Amino acid sequence: MDKRILVPTDFSKNALNAVRYALDLYTKLNCEFYFLNVFRLDSYTTDSLLIPEAGSGEYEAARSKSEEGFAKLLDMLELHQDNPKHSYHTISSFNFLSEALKKTIKDKDIDLVVMGTKGASGSRGVIFGSNTIKTMEKIRECPVLAVPENLRFSAPKELVFPTDYKSTFKRRELKYLIEIAKMHGTSIRILHFSKKQELTPLQENNKQLLDDILESVDHGFHTLSEKDVAKGLTSFVESRDSDMIAFINRKHFFFGSVFSKPLVKVIGYDATVPILALH
Repeated sequence: MDKRILVPTDFSKNALNAVRYALDLYTKLNCEFYFLNVFRLDSYTTDSLLIPEAGSGEYEAARSKSEEGFAKLLDMLELHQDNPKHSYHTISSFNFLSEALKKTIKDKDIDLVVMGTKGASGSRGVIFGSNTIKTMEKIRECPVLAVPENLRFSAPKELVFPTDYKSTFKRRELKYLIEIAKMHGTSIRILHFSKKQELTPLQENNKQLLDDILESVDHGFHTLSEKDVAKGLTSFVESRDSDMIAFINRKHFFFGSVFSKPLVKVIGYDATVPILALH
């Protein structure tokens, strides 16, 4: 298998859209898809000392509901496409989402997590639901791709990669970026935010290293003096009609400044492109 991809689902329309996007993005590769549903019990709270056990009526009813959801999902996917390169597995788990994700990533040697940006309870005006934000921050074992609600798949022609050139790049970190670019003929636009026009010697070295790593794919360098990173990134993506944003999630402050509430406010109600968090 070329890829093992994990897609958490709550059987919402947004989660189904993320599944379809992942199937189309990796249509050319041999992939095993693992669909994960985390089910909860209405009567169980974290304050309760009684944890429901497998075999109890309430637990089995909740698990059965999860399995019914998977049966419907697999029926829908049969209508979507029949790709001999893809195989599907389902996992129903009574757990917290982050714990279930980490366990599945470890047990199944997962390469990539793909999820929708909102769950079934997605409230208007919140583009990146709290589960998506937490997953992008906490999952360090593999990249996470967040797919906006209602986004129809089209092969990505341009991918924007924001960076400050302050950290050294490693080839393995950018493996998925290069893979997507090669699969779909995607050009990568490296976007640097700076008030100063000149880079420090360290930044110059890191920029050159990035140039070398990306030599096998089409790429170019851009600089914006916009001091509001979220606003600058959004306007750059919109003005060029770019198809995806990717970034290396090394430091919490960069993630916080670009991908939490400020970005949500700038974009308004519509997140327009998928976001790939690399580690």
